[in-house]
Amino acid sequence: MDNFIKNRYEFCFLFDCENGNPNGDPDSANAPRVDPQDMHGLVSDVALKRRVRNYVEIARGNKPPYAIFVEHATNLNRFITLAYEETGELPTGGKKANKDRVKAARDWMCQTFFDVRTFGAVMSTGPNAGQVRGPVQFSFARSIDPVLPLDLSITRMAIAEDVKEATSAKYAEWESQQEEDSLRTMGRKALIPYGLYLARGFISSFLAEGTGFSDADLDLFWEALLKMYEHDRSASRGVMSVREPVFIFQHVGTDSDTTQCAQQARLGCAPAHRLFDLIKVVKRDGVTAPRSFSDYRVEFLKSQLPKGVRVGFAITEDGGKPAIIWDDAPAPVETL
Repeated sequence: MDNFIKNRYEFCFLFDCENGNPNGDPDSANAPRVDPQDMHGLVSDVALKRRVRNYVEIARGNKPPYAIFVEHATNLNRFITLAYEETGELPTGGKKANKDRVKAARDWMCQTFFDVRTFGAVMSTGPNAGQVRGPVQFSFARSIDPVLPLDLSITRMAIAEDVKEATSAKYAEWESQQEEDSLRTMGRKALIPYGLYLARGFISSFLAEGTGFSDADLDLFWEALLKMYEHDRSASRGVMSVREPVFIFQHVGTDSDTTQCAQQARLGCAPAHRLFDLIKVVKRDGVTAPRSFSDYRVEFLKSQLPKGVRVGFAITEDGGKPAIIWDDAPAPVETL
């Protein structure tokens, strides 16, 4: 797979949630995820990947080479079996299939499914198509400040009682015999009033070489990050928004020798934590309990950007088209 990205990248972005549940924890009655030690909110890497998958699925029609492997309510083994069928034969060896057959099925999966090329996948759950380490990885997103999880009571003005062997007329008769209060029920809704979250991610050129993750895939990924909440609305999540820009750190190298510079661009010219530390998010003066993005100030310490790394700001232009503004000009501090 020769068509793959030739640079290492790190990226980070801010997103917020207003009067909603950004990522419920099923082990805690779907309450918003928090770090119990300091009450900062958490959003899992899996939740972020799901939003990216959902956007790509609708934006590209779920068709190769941008189909989605990990769809809602599907059997993953169906697609793995299809990989065998499309590359020559039905799977007969199960998890002990011939290595050449496994490789052919794995390559077909990478070529067909955007999320396999991007995030990787375990594809040995039935017929064996191997495992793929994806070049794009997220960390857990964490809120800038502590969040306040609320568990609110709500009233449902109807019920869903089962009346055995009833026709619609029998249901109507049954309803007429009930007290009005018995035809209502109570429920619960978990949310946070407001939280601003910072997510970080990493993109490896070496892992991209193994999956064929290309520059076109990368452009689609940035587009998905910018727009992933615009088509993923629900009452339970409140108002969630990616706050532009998405910060992109591209390693480009410093060596005057072309070959050495290309190798530097793939290996990287600075550790990820030094790049992430260039972004500062602080509450504005006088704000004690943030309730909107305007309660924060975002600063980028551009003058401390290491040599061999350039920064880009991914934004959505008028008309909805994504764009990256590459900025190499020196400046001490830029407030965004």
